[in-house]
Amino acid sequence: MALRCFIVDDSPHFVDAARALLERGGLPVIGVASTTDEALRRVEELKPDVVLVDVELGQESGFDLARRFQLETTLDRSKVILISTYAEEDLEDLVTAAPVAAFLSKSHLSVRAIREIVDNPGHSDASRRS
Repeated sequence: MALRCFIVDDSPHFVDAARALLERGGLPVIGVASTTDEALRRVEELKPDVVLVDVELGQESGFDLARRFQLETTLDRSKVILISTYAEEDLEDLVTAAPVAAFLSKSHLSVRAIREIVDNPGHSDASRRS
């Protein structure tokens, strides 16, 4: 079964680049959002298989959004991947405490990396990739 992806990021340039990269690799992007409220509404409506959440959403926090997904939606934490231009080491404590499957550096974003995380939930080598 093909995965369907949703991207939460406030950078239109990144969203366009990520969408092109993922769709070229066979991973359809079924929606995007740039704010937490929009993400909560659209994710619940679209039911994606994986959600990429930038840790910095303007004045909002991707970490807070991950917690709100857990509390306010039916989205399972195993479907949420935090993304950032920051190195994982810089965010390690926050990522470890967040209700997410993994962290993925934007520079390592690929269909293969996403599939590895989704296919291997809970495996630290696959799910904590920088």
